[in-house]
Amino acid sequence: MAHREAPLACTVRACGLPLARGQRSWSCERGHSFDIARSGYLSLLQPQDRRSLDAGDARATAQARRELLDAGFGRALREVVSKIAAAHVAAEGTVADLGCGEGHFLAAVCARTALDGVGIDLSPHTIELAARRHPELTWIVANADRRLPLVDASLALVMSIDGRRSRDEMARVLAPGGTLLVAVPAEDDLAELRASVLGEAHAESRAARVLAELAPHFELVEQHRARQTVTLDTAGLERLALATYRCARERERTALRALERLDVTTSHDVLVLRRV
Repeated sequence: MAHREAPLACTVRACGLPLARGQRSWSCERGHSFDIARSGYLSLLQPQDRRSLDAGDARATAQARRELLDAGFGRALREVVSKIAAAHVAAEGTVADLGCGEGHFLAAVCARTALDGVGIDLSPHTIELAARRHPELTWIVANADRRLPLVDASLALVMSIDGRRSRDEMARVLAPGGTLLVAVPAEDDLAELRASVLGEAHAESRAARVLAELAPHFELVEQHRARQTVTLDTAGLERLALATYRCARERERTALRALERLDVTTSHDVLVLRRV
């Protein structure tokens, strides 16, 4: 099946016109042009949209997250997200994953559906990993907290997995009746790690707060729980700490290194919402 051209929009200030793909670049009618990187991704990041020259996840963080996911961590979440996409977006169209990381969940959704995928992340390191493994999808370096580099009402599905969410922008780029899928950590996410190393007894569910933030543009259709427990050795625990920005203090790193293995629960509330 031939893939549709991604509905990208120019990010030059006060432009926003649709971008068309050429052989080695994307450009708009005003002549603004963006070169495609050698590894296949496109950077639409403007200077005003980043706070540092090396914004987003570091290379080591991106690699640690990929190794965890490749080893099966997050399998339950991947399965729930893929099932939801297949059930709620029957027609062909485009899905965007905001804060997509190295592309694990977006690739799974597109493999299971007829959707074309656009992954957006602030980190060029994570986007490069995604583009090299999944060249059939479109990978963009941009700040998903700001104006999204997408045409109005152009998407069938928007995903936000453990990421920040711009309610108005998600509503702008979704077609009327489009689906928003949001996954946030549940109260028992990483409970064993928090108890053993961080000294945290429990966490609060974020689902109710997210629903309040997304109103009135979105209404809840259904809610799921994606949960699994994985046994990690010392190396796996170190990857988890790096990937999730945990155990930053020296005493926490010392406690982590002392663990030979630990059963760790990964748990998410998955919210399915409709644009109203």
